[in-house]
Amino acid sequence: MAVIAPIRQQVQLCIGKAGLPVGSLVYVRQGRRENSAFAYDAGWLANSARFNVSADLQLTAGHQPHRATSPHDSVFHGAIADTAPDAWGRRLIARDHAKRRKDDPKLPALTELDYLLAVDDSSRVGALRLRDPDGSWHRAAAAGRRSTPPLIELERVFHASRAVELGQETAEDLRYLQGKGTSLGGMRPKCTLVDEDGRLAIGKFPSVDDARSVTRGEVLALKLAVQAGIDAAPARVVRLGEVPVAVIRRFDRNETDGRIPYQSAASLLQASREEDRSYTEVADAIRTHGHAPTQDVRQLWRRLVFNLLITNVDDHLQNHGFLHVSQGQWRLAPAFDINPFPDKERESKTWLSEQDGPITDVRMLLARAPYFALGKAEALAVLAEVHAAVANWRQVAMGPEVALRPAELDDFAPAFEHQQMDAAAALLGR
Repeated sequence: MAVIAPIRQQVQLCIGKAGLPVGSLVYVRQGRRENSAFAYDAGWLANSARFNVSADLQLTAGHQPHRATSPHDSVFHGAIADTAPDAWGRRLIARDHAKRRKDDPKLPALTELDYLLAVDDSSRVGALRLRDPDGSWHRAAAAGRRSTPPLIELERVFHASRAVELGQETAEDLRYLQGKGTSLGGMRPKCTLVDEDGRLAIGKFPSVDDARSVTRGEVLALKLAVQAGIDAAPARVVRLGEVPVAVIRRFDRNETDGRIPYQSAASLLQASREEDRSYTEVADAIRTHGHAPTQDVRQLWRRLVFNLLITNVDDHLQNHGFLHVSQGQWRLAPAFDINPFPDKERESKTWLSEQDGPITDVRMLLARAPYFALGKAEALAVLAEVHAAVANWRQVAMGPEVALRPAELDDFAPAFEHQQMDAAAALLGR
């Protein structure tokens, strides 16, 4: 068995468009064990605008170690791990590395730091940025070259991604796709892109395994969310011939391309991916760290009702996020990664509370509404707004912004037309 040489690497953590130094990240691998440590810079701790960039760090001097609590968790602190590539991005990085290793067998195996540093600096999620002691950003394009493709290159990205899915990719396909992955999402093919107005967006492609128009379904869900009074990421369908691509606006950049600090709900709760956590815990975290806690816990409850009524059951804590406002206070980020699952049981991944277990019924949500700062009348008013939006799903689905064909409606109907919609209607006297 080959001995794996120990590795110790250090990179600088910076923040924002200006790249203000925040601290140093040290990665260590000894044998098969990987861990990291982070230390805030004295300059950041002395800055009047300082704040704790990740809930599992303390705003103090000295190195703070971190080790993955399970094989499914990151070796980095939460908000740093949030910037790492998602499952699709990791797949691209691993495929490219495997091809290069065939030509150079001495190429060392990938480390978790390699994956973290493989994301393009221009599109890394949130405001955290990574650079070497020599001042070079990870990962930056060569001078005069663009790393994040414009919308007009979407077709090229799609064809390269489809080749990867089919196992037919070339080395050129993989070189082209490197760094274009995202941190917000899962195994489905996608990329970061620059939209027509110059703003960052995510392009999500159909998968070769899709049995329905998943990309149109996600845009439909986000459109309905807005109608239901939810702050959701703007989305639209862009057609590449007959191929519908979901283009979803990034919410971690402002109008001047400034970077907004971000951390997932999992990071805010310091939650392991192997733990069952609850929305009442998210509400508690909002009350502790929130800039507008009452408004956000009410918005969270509205999203729970919406998820139940559209059968969005992929609601793990990585699919909820927070944006920094000021002085260590955070706001609930716009809703994203919302999808109807007509072929799944209507049961949330994240529990409502430790006592309630997974969300399966609209009545359990109403019973728990006071925990989310909603009285009975207020909760019923929210339920009415969400129910009305979801009941209108066929009209929105067939409208020009989603453009599902009539024959495709049956694919999605079980997600929107079901017993819980009937139960909500009965509660509302409809």
